[in-house]
Amino acid sequence: MAIHPTALVDSKAQIDASVEIGPFSVIGPDVIIGAGSVIKSHVVINGHTKIGCRNEIYQFASVGEANQDKKYKGEPTRLIIGDDNVIRENATIHRGTIQDKEVTQIGNHNLFMASTHVGHDCIVGDHNIFANYVALAGHVIVGDHAILGGYTGVHQFCQVNSYSMCGMGSMVSKDIPRFVMVSGYPAKAHGMNFEGMRRRGVPSDIIKSLRKAYKIVYLKGLTLELALQELEQDDIFHIPEVVEFVLSIRRSERGIVR
Repeated sequence: MAIHPTALVDSKAQIDASVEIGPFSVIGPDVIIGAGSVIKSHVVINGHTKIGCRNEIYQFASVGEANQDKKYKGEPTRLIIGDDNVIRENATIHRGTIQDKEVTQIGNHNLFMASTHVGHDCIVGDHNIFANYVALAGHVIVGDHAILGGYTGVHQFCQVNSYSMCGMGSMVSKDIPRFVMVSGYPAKAHGMNFEGMRRRGVPSDIIKSLRKAYKIVYLKGLTLELALQELEQDDIFHIPEVVEFVLSIRRSERGIVR
């Protein structure tokens, strides 16, 4: 274990022998850090926080600190972070509240750029990119392979579904369906992330079907329920990606960005 002599690591913390901890970092007593992780200088990791393997946490990040919910009274809630995440300078990730499931949870292979914020009780999946100054309020759910542009703000209890994309400066107050691109203040839909799909090798016939599905929901002027009914009766509804798009809308409790 390579711990700089100026770092303050509580004797009760469970740190794998391969972890590197840089100058002036502070690690609390209830912290667990897995193999191959690198904690750079001036990082604070606190609370009941479990960090997986091969994570990189850059200087001045605050991970697992008490959340900002005024109902929080110091309960031993948790933060769980998976493997292979990069958490850049000044990022803040807070632990959960007893009013939800008592845990904030981060998956694998995510990039949190400088000054990003993940609020209490958020659930973040895998392979997401959060550009500089992205902020998730409490109880936000983010799927997989989503991209949130710089200065995007997401309202509490919103869902950002997998493969969606937010343009720079988006203010999101409703759920973003799977594959959909949004931007603006307030955020509005601007097509689907077709270029991202092509880069991931999604076949052209599936992209064509998703394009048709988007037109039915967003461009025909139908109410949302009538649009979904039409789409569910269409020949393309047997395609898994189209079904996933519809289900991401059906599951919405806040309404969707349109």
